[in-house]
Amino acid sequence: MKSLLKYLKNYKKETILAPLFKMLEAGFDLLVPLVVASMIDYGIGKGDSTHILKMGGVLIVLAIVGLTVALTAQYYAAKAAAGFGTELRHDLFKHIQSLSYSQLDRLGTSTLITRMTSDINQVQAQVNMGLRLLLRSPFIVLGAMIMAFTVNAKAAMVFVVAIPVLSVIVYGIMIITIPIYKRVQNGLDRIMISTRDNLAGVRVIRAFNKEEAEVKRYEEENYFLYKVQMLAGRISTIMNPATYVIVNAAIIGILWIGGKQVDTGVLSQGQVVALVNYMSQILVELIKLAALIINIIKALACASRIEEVFQVQPGMQEGKLQEPKKNSEYIVEMEHASLAYNESGEESLTDVNLKVRPGEMIGIIGGTGSGKSTLVQLISRFYDATSGKVKIYGENVKEYTYDAMGKMIAVVPQKALLFKGTIRSNMEWGKKDATDEEIKEALKISQSYEFVMDKENTIDAVVEQNGKNFSGGQRQRLTIARAVVAKPEILILDDSSSALDYVTDLKLRQALRGLKDMTVFVVSQRTASIMDADKIVVLDDGKVMGIGTHEELLKNCETYQEIYASQNKSEEEGA
Repeated sequence: MKSLLKYLKNYKKETILAPLFKMLEAGFDLLVPLVVASMIDYGIGKGDSTHILKMGGVLIVLAIVGLTVALTAQYYAAKAAAGFGTELRHDLFKHIQSLSYSQLDRLGTSTLITRMTSDINQVQAQVNMGLRLLLRSPFIVLGAMIMAFTVNAKAAMVFVVAIPVLSVIVYGIMIITIPIYKRVQNGLDRIMISTRDNLAGVRVIRAFNKEEAEVKRYEEENYFLYKVQMLAGRISTIMNPATYVIVNAAIIGILWIGGKQVDTGVLSQGQVVALVNYMSQILVELIKLAALIINIIKALACASRIEEVFQVQPGMQEGKLQEPKKNSEYIVEMEHASLAYNESGEESLTDVNLKVRPGEMIGIIGGTGSGKSTLVQLISRFYDATSGKVKIYGENVKEYTYDAMGKMIAVVPQKALLFKGTIRSNMEWGKKDATDEEIKEALKISQSYEFVMDKENTIDAVVEQNGKNFSGGQRQRLTIARAVVAKPEILILDDSSSALDYVTDLKLRQALRGLKDMTVFVVSQRTASIMDADKIVVLDDGKVMGIGTHEELLKNCETYQEIYASQNKSEEEGA
């Protein structure tokens, strides 16, 4: 939690003024029992109605001033907490964006969402509560004890005994419940993962008639969370009755000792009432403090989970080269490049050697899990090679800044993802200041122009979340247009035309062929999509089985022959 408090540095004034105003309010509250005692002893006891009215006026003034001070404290506390939450969310999101794909895979999307939302909200709420009550409640407790000593030292000894006992109870329960609340947050993570999987895969679940199995699994995870929350709740509920017992025992002690001293004339009736009021104030504040501590325990568990994300240092470091020197005849080179995901022992890509000249079209083919996407992700530096080198224009990709890599390379991933907005706003992800002519040209290249122009608002047509108002093939073509509009030097199509028919796919390849100043990598499982490429890389189980043109591979690469034969078997049989 300490490392997160730095997000209050821009709100130093608020973090100081909020508790100060709260303690000022507490000071006014501590004066109330003395005013009431004076009203009883001198007003009611002596029948002085003027004194009663005078003390009543004092109580009203104390109430008004106390309310004003309390509202001021609330304003400063809320401002500081809101600012704290805003800066923490911004910094956490920025940190997550700096993590490598491997680290994001390891952490998981669902747990990151929980920490960005639920955990930060919990911490923010307790910063607000802490600024208002964390100092006020102990101040009232100690202040009430000190004020009790000013009334009568012997009766005040009850406070000296009661307060340490209450402190031990509160601290003991806090120590026990902190690890339990961590388990609660982990249970929330599991619920989040299950919910996300079910909502994302609802069509698959229904297709396989697995609704009942998924409901049962969800109930089991929910029951785990319920049991942990119940355990934490049972332990936490001990705090209130335990504090009530101690405080009420202390009140009995005050009345017993005070009653004897009233009989002997040492104490007045008003002073006994003042002592009881001070003990009641302690009771109220301890109840508040108990609730605050329970919530702080939850916040500490949440804070530790947030800190865990911050402690994950970015797996890839940004280089310093802002522009390529272009002193090599090859635009892309891979020298004995290998990759093992999550630093596991098994390599997903092994000893790849490849050289690509500017303007070439490179096809990458292989079976499922052969390492096709892995290979192009090394070029775009989504992952760093665990051994070997990947170069662009003769320089290791690790030497370039992320901005330089973004300008040189555009990637169209396997999953066609469009953002909510318009077609124009999605195209502007490729180029912020793209003109209508540039957007239309990119749409023509990607074979999207016709269906976009048929829309009511053409390039300003609405795109719903995830592009759900477009078909799978239309989404793929629009994502290709988004990459093309950036006019990158390297365009990577990671199996991004799988939903296209053969005619549209052919037109797309022909249009890309016309871009002489662009090097294109086409990842596909269809030989028809890459057979006219300048060079084809054949992969199997992470290893390169052959590199060459379509005709060359048909002669000397057994793996390519098998792929081609399996896809053209029906045509050969017909012939």
